Order: sequence, then C-alpha cells, then structure tokens
Amino acid sequence: MAANFNKAERLARAPGALLLRDRLASGAIDALTLVESYIARIEAREPEVGAWAWFDPDFARAQARTLDAHRRAGRPLGRLHGLPVGIKDIIDTARIPTENGCVLDAGRIPIRDAYVVSRLKKEGAIIMGKTVTTELAFMHPGKTANPHNLAHSPGGSSQGSAAAVADGMVPLAIGTQTGGSIIRPASFCGITGYKPTFGAIPRSGILSQSPSLDTVGVFASDPGGAALLAEVLFGQDEADPATHYEPVPALVKATQSKPPLAPVFAFVKPPGWEDADPDLHAAFDELIAALGDQAFEVELPGAFTGAASQRQLINFSEMAYHYYRYWRDGADQLGEETRQAIEKGNAAVARDYLSACDIPQVLNAALEEIFERCDAILCPSATGSAPKGLGSTGDPIFNGLWTLCGTPCLGLPLLIAENDLPMGVQIVGMRGNDARLLRTGQWLFDWASNLTSDDDNTTGNKS
Repeated sequence: MAANFNKAERLARAPGALLLRDRLASGAIDALTLVESYIARIEAREPEVGAWAWFDPDFARAQARTLDAHRRAGRPLGRLHGLPVGIKDIIDTARIPTENGCVLDAGRIPIRDAYVVSRLKKEGAIIMGKTVTTELAFMHPGKTANPHNLAHSPGGSSQGSAAAVADGMVPLAIGTQTGGSIIRPASFCGITGYKPTFGAIPRSGILSQSPSLDTVGVFASDPGGAALLAEVLFGQDEADPATHYEPVPALVKATQSKPPLAPVFAFVKPPGWEDADPDLHAAFDELIAALGDQAFEVELPGAFTGAASQRQLINFSEMAYHYYRYWRDGADQLGEETRQAIEKGNAAVARDYLSACDIPQVLNAALEEIFERCDAILCPSATGSAPKGLGSTGDPIFNGLWTLCGTPCLGLPLLIAENDLPMGVQIVGMRGNDARLLRTGQWLFDWASNLTSDDDNTTGNKS
C-alpha cells in the first residue's frame, strides 16, 4: 500500500506538553532541568535543522531559575509554568531581535512585547528563542530544513516553529497563518498545528501582512498541547479590531472530554485535489475506509471554486499596502516571491478587492448545511509530503480557503507517505466552535494511534 496511518513512534516523539505541565507543577521535574534537556537537543541538532533565528541558552536558563525559585517559594503557578515556547520571528519580543526574516529589518529590536508574548510571560512560559520565518512571512524560504529528512522543505512560513517542535527542541511554539503557514508546515514536519477561528488570538505586536487573513496559531505534538497553549493566548485586545469581548473557551477541558457520540466527518476534496500526489489519494482512501460510517463524502459548494484567487487578491492587495516601506526602500533586496506578490497587489483594482472581501460571508453561509451533518470537515493538510529541496515551501491550496473563511483548523500527523515522510490530515470546524473541533481532533488522534498500535500488535511490528 502506498501510504499508511502514522506509526506510534512519530506520534510520541517527545512527552506531550500537558504531561510536562503536570510534572513541573508537581515538582517531579524542575524548569531548569527541563530547559537543559532542550538546550542540549538544540545544540546537537540546530546546525543541521536551522530552526532558530535567535537563541541564547543563558537567557533560557535565567528564566528557568527564576521560575524554580518562584515555585519553591510556594507562589501560585501559571498555566504554562516552566514550559519552553518557540516564537516565530515576526512576533515582537522586548529587547530581543525580531527581524521578520528580512534583510531590511536586520538588527531590529522591539521595545515592547507583542500581546501573545506578554501572555506567555504572565503564565510562566519560558521564551526559548525566536524561530525562523520565511521572508516577511511569505513564500521566500528561510534556512530551516525538515527534521525528518534534511533534503526536504519544512513548509512555511512558520517553518522554524514547526521544525523545532518536530525535532524535540521545544514542546510548544507559536506561528501565524495567512494562507497555509500553520497547517502546511505541521503536515510536512509530522506534528499538530492549530489555526483558531479568525480573531480568537490578538495580533498586536505582530508583523501585519494581510489584516483580513492574518491568524495566530500554535504547534504541539498533540491536540492537548495545542489547546493548552492556545487557551492562554485567546483574548480581546483593543489594539486588534478583529478580536471581541467574549468568554475564552475551555480548550484543554474539551480535549480531555469524551464526545457524547462518535464524531462524524464530512470528507471533501477541495479545489486542487486532482493535482495532489497519488500517494495522498491512496492514504485518504485508506483513512475514509477505516472510518466507515463515521465519514461521508460531500462536495464543497460551487462558491468555493474561485476561493483561492479571491484569497490571493485580498492577501496581495493588503500586502502591497502594509509592505510598502519594504518595496519603497529596498525592493531589489527582497526575494522574487515577495516582490511579485507586492507587484500584483499594486496592480489590484479597488472594486475587485472590495468584492473579494465580501466572499467569506458567502462561503461560511454555504458551509452551514455541511456542518449540520457532521462534527467536522475532513480534508488533506497539504498536497502530499514535503517537497524535496529547500527552495519552495510547498503549495497552500488546501489551506487558503479555510483561512479565507476564518474557520478553525486542526492539522493532525496521521499519515505517512511511501517515502517515509509525514502527511497531515486537516479537520475544519465552524467559526467560533474551536472547543468542539479540538475535542473531535483529540478523538481522531487517539483513534488513529490506537488503530496503528493494534495493527502493530497484529503484525508483530511494535514501535
């Protein structure tokens, strides 16, 4: 068979963040000991993987010592106490370089933290360092390689964050998605990626590429870890008009609860399916067959046919505005991918841009009938496994339509290609229904893990 369900060793590369949280809280392990283990991993693997734009082991140790003293004093612990987190290098960190993956921002050091970094510090996380981003979080690759095979792409634009988690350099990391920059690198690197509902996590202090699309997301080894980090970051910020005053959903509790009924999935073949890798087609045939009555195939409404071009129009138009200073001051120093996108944005017609901005409302209305029949939409995270070479970050065709809709998406490392590289499964929920999506994702993650474990026991091939 060309592809199969992921094997247990890929799903259990390192202890999950929830387990580490509990061990830190109980005193079974202290923050400094944990940080030292990750520092050792980074020092051993970073020369090959290249996940970090900025990393100072002494800075990480100093934070860990402070947190250990805090715990010994009997003070209340934050929800992320002692957990190291990687931060994409378009997210401002006070007195720490944030260079946006761009030579024009070399040496840039912010004076204040982004909203999400402030939240991390408040909840006791350790800022492990800044992870590599593609240039200005677009398509021109950085230095990062795929930890599973260094000759292959880790995806983008949140490539360093995905690779660092996948290689066991940190248990958690933050990224962003404007097209497919959370779900695609999670797929290529064989980890969990979570893009929440648009506006769930404030973006103040983060490089703005396309405010209508930019979404903060997270990486972890499993849905529970993703929920742990995201729940801390959810909130409202007056500096970000996409956010709203509303209760933060209990995301961790959702992943730890059992669905009242076994979830049902609506399998869709999104635009671009015909051009996907045959290996991916075979893998999904196997997955859908294994789910049996819990999956049914449905076609996306016709309105989705042009969604990719509409998303791109919005993206490039807003990019031309927000990246104007880069274009004005150093267009010749930008990568070809970035320059071409800005040029297309410069040529966009206002009428067409404003019309495209109305599309998400139409698309979400068209999805309502599908969501009435299922717990989540199920589709691929990418067109196949990670492409060979580091000159491309892969095709975001299976991600951009959901970013345009603003729906929450969860990428799970459930498939493995014939070349032994991971391929992700993406599930999509209704806007604002993040807790249910994570609960469903945890069920699917556990189901696939148990299924492969049973298969290994049957064949005698134990991981």
